[in-house]
Amino acid sequence: MLQTPSGGADDGAAATDTGLLSIGAVLNVLREEFPEVTISKIRFLESEGLVEPRRTPSGYRKFSAEDVERLGHVLRMQRDHYLPLKVIREHLAAMERGEAVPLPALSRAGDGEDPAECVPEKPTAARIGRCQLLAAGVDEQRLAEWESYGLLVPVGDGVYDAEAVTVAGLLMELGRYGIEPRHLRAMKAAAEREAGLVEQVVAPLRRHRNPQTRAHAEDRTKELAGLTMKLHAALVRSALGVRLP
Repeated sequence: MLQTPSGGADDGAAATDTGLLSIGAVLNVLREEFPEVTISKIRFLESEGLVEPRRTPSGYRKFSAEDVERLGHVLRMQRDHYLPLKVIREHLAAMERGEAVPLPALSRAGDGEDPAECVPEKPTAARIGRCQLLAAGVDEQRLAEWESYGLLVPVGDGVYDAEAVTVAGLLMELGRYGIEPRHLRAMKAAAEREAGLVEQVVAPLRRHRNPQTRAHAEDRTKELAGLTMKLHAALVRSALGVRLP
């Protein structure tokens, strides 16, 4: 069972004197079991009606312990059973009615079957199947459009980089504000330039004759990626003149 931290502070703290958690605190709790979860993912699940946090007068989200447990249950059903959000929503509704409902066993999609109801292969740390994207709430039409603009690119036959789930969630969230895939081509190009810069720096390490030095290239890549992402976020905030909560 997920454990929530205790304490008291303001909107940005782990918990308030009412026992409610900020979205950042919820993220820290969930990451103990779900290391890949992001704030965007939590917001996406909220937008899909799977959790309904309270709001402070200033607009901050505040989550109860029950909200955190519910989020954990949703993420577990996605991770362990590959269930689409529609099925998860129905399952949660049945539980709230006090019904003992077993999790549905999904079958692999074939000709004429809904691809969102297939069981994908177990994901690796670096790869994810197309079926898992569909099970996470992405529809075929959206996926095809994102691919046409290069926002999601398969690395093989029906296989994507594991980061594709995060990208898909962010694309859907941006879409609710009227930001379409065609608007994001410049952002994709900028990301590729940033990645190219990082690759340029670590390339000598990857080519080194010493195996330990080559292994160090992965750590250096992660460090540089983190720095470039922080710089990019800071530049966007500076250009807009805003501070994010």
